[in-house]
Amino acid sequence: MTPSDLHRLNLTRRALFGQGAAGIGSLALGSLMASQRPDPLAPALPHFAPKAKRVIYLLQNGAPSHVDLFDHKPMLKQMHGTQIPDSVVGGKRFSTMTGGQTARPVLGEITQFSRHGQSGATVSSFLPRIGEIADELCFIKSMHTTQVNHAPAITFLMTGAEQAGRPAMGAWLSYGLGSDSEDLPAFVVMTSRDKEASCGQIFYDFYWGSGFLPSKYQGVKFRGSGDPVLYLSNPDGMSRELRRTMLDGLGELNAIKLRDHGDPETATRIAQYEMAYRMQSSVPELTDLSNEPKHILDMYGPDVLRQGSYAYNCLMARRLAERGVRFVQLMHAGWDQHRNLNTQLKIQCTDVDAPSAALIKDLKQRGLLEDTLVIWGGEFGRTPFLQGDITNTKQWGRDHHPYAFTVWMAGGGIKSGITHGESDEFGFNAVKDKVHIHDLQATIMHLMGIDHERFTFRFQGRQFRLTDIHGEVVKPVLA
Repeated sequence: MTPSDLHRLNLTRRALFGQGAAGIGSLALGSLMASQRPDPLAPALPHFAPKAKRVIYLLQNGAPSHVDLFDHKPMLKQMHGTQIPDSVVGGKRFSTMTGGQTARPVLGEITQFSRHGQSGATVSSFLPRIGEIADELCFIKSMHTTQVNHAPAITFLMTGAEQAGRPAMGAWLSYGLGSDSEDLPAFVVMTSRDKEASCGQIFYDFYWGSGFLPSKYQGVKFRGSGDPVLYLSNPDGMSRELRRTMLDGLGELNAIKLRDHGDPETATRIAQYEMAYRMQSSVPELTDLSNEPKHILDMYGPDVLRQGSYAYNCLMARRLAERGVRFVQLMHAGWDQHRNLNTQLKIQCTDVDAPSAALIKDLKQRGLLEDTLVIWGGEFGRTPFLQGDITNTKQWGRDHHPYAFTVWMAGGGIKSGITHGESDEFGFNAVKDKVHIHDLQATIMHLMGIDHERFTFRFQGRQFRLTDIHGEVVKPVLA
């Protein structure tokens, strides 16, 4: 469906309501009431019974080193310091930081691995709390992607295309499924970064944009300091009653414009004004942690009360999930260890280990994990060979690596306590049960009750979907 088609349909439908007995007032009210339901012009969803009602995506910006954290490869220790075989590298493309580097010595893991739980999953000593919940997790160790740089790789992961401009996954789901919350957005985004600001990762708005979908489906970003959402608070001298009166008048004016022009962005404006009004009450309640038990706060770690920290955002993710938010996109930067692997990796792991595990435990004890899909991972992995000089241990690093990496998933219809897929003996290439980014997206859609091939939106003369023309559901990971 093109935007002009959408305009004409909206015009016809809204013109009909505008000419009815209820008039403009009913039109504004109807737009308000429909703001959190699936779009009436979207395909009828779900296509089948969903296993998950909501998604929490713990996106680790910068790319965690799979060979140091989850994908144990003894060969790296055995060949440490020697040149990685050309037969393994095979003319592969890397970032400009190692693209011209002729010496590519194998770098053994800088952590210690041990097996955890009945599943025997290998997890780094840097992630002890995640190791404790290994039997709740499904590790996918054969992920691979197409991009070697952060922004296009994250864009590809979240929108299905390397170029900015497509709808993010959360926008697709809120467009198709609506929200279970009347007082909070269907799609919420939170960002955090390492306290050391060790890398310059930028959080671009298009990572959670709505693309060619109406803009009411874009993610609402909660800020890391001050008011979680700008301009929610009334100005001095403005009472809530006066605000309501103003919004009613503004809603009537916007309803006239909507009736006359049928522009879906006008409907967005009406819906978002009303959502903002409701969020004046819901957001303060959401962020009030005074009733959280001490043992819960302790489980998330010492940073849990610091607004904008990863721990705080993980707790907010749980609180958003229990209030019916459809998609929570939590992005944490600091994993880009090109020259500081020996120092920053452990710091980064300490920041995310306890909060990530606490989120899984917290959801489970509240009965939410069974229908909440949690995903943890980066946009790609890190090279099994060294970036830099092998004799300069203080500046050891690993470059971007799209050819094999690890993500883990939990809850929401995912089989727990398993490992799916394998990389080769160097952790370089995915070699068994390979999972492409589009396969991961198709699987997430499937768990939400959506056939990714049927869920499309017509724009500029073609049918678009999150998975483009690719993607297969990874059935072995489904419970």
